[in-house]
Amino acid sequence: MRRGLTGPPPLLGTAEPGTSVLHRAAPRTKLLALVVVGTGVGLVRSLATPPTATVWLAVLLAGCIVLARGCRLRRGLLRGQVRRTAWVLVALAAVQTWLQGPWEAAAVVGGLLACLWSATLVTATTPVPDLLDTVVRALRPLRRLGVDPERAGLAFSLTITSVPVVGRLLAESREAAAARGLGNSPRALLVPTVVRAVAHAEQVGEALAARGLD
Repeated sequence: MRRGLTGPPPLLGTAEPGTSVLHRAAPRTKLLALVVVGTGVGLVRSLATPPTATVWLAVLLAGCIVLARGCRLRRGLLRGQVRRTAWVLVALAAVQTWLQGPWEAAAVVGGLLACLWSATLVTATTPVPDLLDTVVRALRPLRRLGVDPERAGLAFSLTITSVPVVGRLLAESREAAAARGLGNSPRALLVPTVVRAVAHAEQVGEALAARGLD
């Protein structure tokens, strides 16, 4: 069914069936590993020199590729993340190269891509409802502090489901800009995307308010 859909696939991917170790791992374990990866990327970038950080991040990226192959995930899944975020990665690389040099640029882009690929592996091997249930259960002990786990789970769900929407809006804006001969104009790409994303957010807010969830 997924192959019959039109438009770009979700930025973080959709869950794919499988029997690999990563597929069978508990959602809470994968979410904890994702936190560890994000923390590790931050520590490497903070404590290591840019050349050393780049080497460690390259190892992490290679590990993501090996995991994706071992889990028999869709070919091109990780490569697709690079294509869909290429304009962000290129912009970051250009700015960091100009400000702090190529090694720092490689570390910044490598860290961002490592986090994105790690999140993709989690969402590609875990159904979204399982992730939401895990978040809600993890937040229940905080109910006595005023935290509403169900409402937090709803916010997490909206965040996850909004990612592919923004990706689709970005792709449509890119196509419209290319049709007008403005394919290389950041303004022609970003302004329509931001305007339509804000409009989508307002529509979601109105729908939630109509259901008493404002």
